[in-house]
Amino acid sequence: MNIELPSEIANFGNSINIELLSEIVDYGVLGLLAFMSFLTLFFWIERLLFFRGVKVEKYQTLEALEIDVTNNLSIISSFGANAPYIGLLGTVLGIIITFYTMGQTADMDVKHIMTSLALALKATAMGLVVAIPAIFFYNHLNRRVEVILNRWIINQKVR
Repeated sequence: MNIELPSEIANFGNSINIELLSEIVDYGVLGLLAFMSFLTLFFWIERLLFFRGVKVEKYQTLEALEIDVTNNLSIISSFGANAPYIGLLGTVLGIIITFYTMGQTADMDVKHIMTSLALALKATAMGLVVAIPAIFFYNHLNRRVEVILNRWIINQKVR
């Protein structure tokens, strides 16, 4: 028993999937990168405020101090290292969507193609916008950690 669906219903899945993929790229990838940017800024400020209040005299061991001062640094480093790849994934998905749409519609309008490709590249740009400050923040905080740890070592020698 074969049941044939009307063409509007049969093709509904194809059109909705490409639109869904386009929305995922626009809101999912860019939203994730924006969230990573917010968290990077939040953890950088949190660490700076924490460093202001650190009293090296309170710590008995260097290891305990190191655990406290390096908290959340790996998150900032991970965001800086991975944001470009997430942006690149968004760009690749955007290019796939552009080529798929061109293949389905047979529309070879240069204006449409260039606009779609330019919009696809926004994900890579956003990835770099997240990664560059994240690496700067990580290096800045890493230097502050070195200074705090060396203050503890100096404080132990003075005792």
